Amino acid sequence: MSRQAISTAAAPAAIGPYSQAIAIDGFLFCSGQLGLDPVTGKLLEGVEDQVERALLNLEAVLAAAGMTTADIVKTNIFLVDLDHFAVVNTIYARHMAEPAPARSTVEVAALPRNALVEIEAIARRSS
Repeated sequence: MSRQAISTAAAPAAIGPYSQAIAIDGFLFCSGQLGLDPVTGKLLEGVEDQVERALLNLEAVLAAAGMTTADIVKTNIFLVDLDHFAVVNTIYARHMAEPAPARSTVEVAALPRNALVEIEAIARRSS
């Protein structure tokens, strides 16, 4: 029952004292991903590009643990503006395997780096 930190250069490095993900007992707890380019570390412009990049970053973390979006059981999406909800749904649907994971979406006052969206996930390795 030991915790294992998961890390990949294919997603932005943590910008604080946390891991990109922690694996334990078949579960993967992924930290929130922003729309940061993993090479430059710069935040992409616009909600569409940030959502797409955040999901690609999340997929990279999952891949580093030998998982895919098909293993995700729960996501949390944090938006600075709920008016972006429909745009986020459209992009999100392209990335998630069916059946879609359980999800919460909440509006927040602010996100790190002045991002417009942050997406985190919990995944479970299929038996």
